[in-house]
Amino acid sequence: MTISRRSLFKTGIAAGAVLSMPSVLRAQTVPPDARTVHMVKVGGLTIFDPVVTTTNITLDHATAVYDTLFSLDSKLMPQPQMVGKWDLSDDKKTYTFELRDGLSWHDGTPVTAADCVASIRRWGQVKPGGQLLMARASDISKKDENTFTIVLKKPLGLLPTILTQNLYVMREKDAATPATDAVTANVGSGPFKFNHALAKPGASFTYDRNENYVPRSEPSNGLAGGKIVKVDRVIWDNIGDQQTALAALQAGEIDYLEGPPADFYPVIESDPNLALQVLDASGQVYFLRMNCLQKPFDNVRARQAVLHLINQAAYLSVISPDPKYSSTVTSFFGDGNPVSNGENTGWLKKGGDPEKAKQLLKEAGYAGEKVVILQPTDWAEASNTSQVLAAELQKIGVNAELAASDWGGLVARRANKGPVDEGGWSIFITSESNASRGDPTATESLGARGETGWFGWPNSEEYEAFRAKWADVATLEERKALARKMQQVAWDLAGTVFLGRVVSPIARRKTLTGLIGMPELIPMWNMQKAS
Repeated sequence: MTISRRSLFKTGIAAGAVLSMPSVLRAQTVPPDARTVHMVKVGGLTIFDPVVTTTNITLDHATAVYDTLFSLDSKLMPQPQMVGKWDLSDDKKTYTFELRDGLSWHDGTPVTAADCVASIRRWGQVKPGGQLLMARASDISKKDENTFTIVLKKPLGLLPTILTQNLYVMREKDAATPATDAVTANVGSGPFKFNHALAKPGASFTYDRNENYVPRSEPSNGLAGGKIVKVDRVIWDNIGDQQTALAALQAGEIDYLEGPPADFYPVIESDPNLALQVLDASGQVYFLRMNCLQKPFDNVRARQAVLHLINQAAYLSVISPDPKYSSTVTSFFGDGNPVSNGENTGWLKKGGDPEKAKQLLKEAGYAGEKVVILQPTDWAEASNTSQVLAAELQKIGVNAELAASDWGGLVARRANKGPVDEGGWSIFITSESNASRGDPTATESLGARGETGWFGWPNSEEYEAFRAKWADVATLEERKALARKMQQVAWDLAGTVFLGRVVSPIARRKTLTGLIGMPELIPMWNMQKAS
């Protein structure tokens, strides 16, 4: 995942321009307060391109600005979104997709099949499901202005589901950008327009209702159905201090606070104007990734030492002390998913096993190398758990230190594959949707492709051979059996170490209603604000 400093520079110029405008002119662009929603998200938005990053805030941005060919409904089943009609040939190798009427870019030009083809090809270079599709496809091409085809070498029944996996359709000229470079235009065909003039990096980003957006006729259902925007403007205010953000929520200066710390819950629940609401019932899995390319974690024994060291209960007490909002996770495929299993969990010991961790470090030949833990100071849960991790590593003799930055800085630094003395890193903590871990074709962190894979870069040809079979097995029982084989390898590889699963409610003013609850993404259509 890389960040384009050019994009920040360009956006900064735009922000400077708007700040220099006379205040009376800016005021004319502001809709009535009852039609404006102020949201505080977790972390700052620094990367705008969903192809080059998997951070939740970027995906939320993309969900607002762009549209998708297919979307998941509330039962996590794929439904057509930009696609109007589609069919599959008798040999199940050729899919034909026709775009629905009324699709246009924010600049007024029509969406075409060529845009879709270019977007699929760019996305397919880096996303797990996309890479699977590209490996199976013999041709992806435009048939006419509104129709394109995907021709496969052999059937791929999961194709509609794969097309829901963060595939956001961009203009053909934007999708021509290399997948390693961030697109900066922010021109989509989605229900919201990104307001470049009011962009203030580090302070706020503004999204305006796309008056020309034509929603589907079906009722809203998860991420599928009609995307009806019921407000004129949404502003993401960047308030790094959570106490300040809570005070702003109580005062009515903001309407929505994402991921409030657990010790805020009693205050929120006691306020008659506020409510806690769980939008993602499956929760988030917190985990750490080690840099498998650099010492000491290029040695599998050193990674296994961390696996044995972790006491999930201790980390959960920091992230979410109330047990009704948290649980431990022992399956590589998350907690409670259809393919979750107990294979190869003999390493699990209540309270962790520091002595075993010390033994494994010794076997790894650990010689006091510096271990740099990236600490996102604007994300309290990850910041606090980073401190706990550093202390626990130090207790077993690891030369661990914290590298503090905001989340945007962490995202930029974790792309560095070099050693720590060249700006690299050793460990970072993050989270992802627990539900997403049930599908290794969709989730990048479930891969083990080495340097071509996700941050941390664990490598196992045996694991990847099992993962390649996932799309071809026909039944849930076959997937369960495959998942057990994959988990056997994954826990031995120890590229990912879990800290636990947490269900994190958002906090909102009771005047803000209609929020859609889905794993991972928080769409902004359908919500409305009472005056």
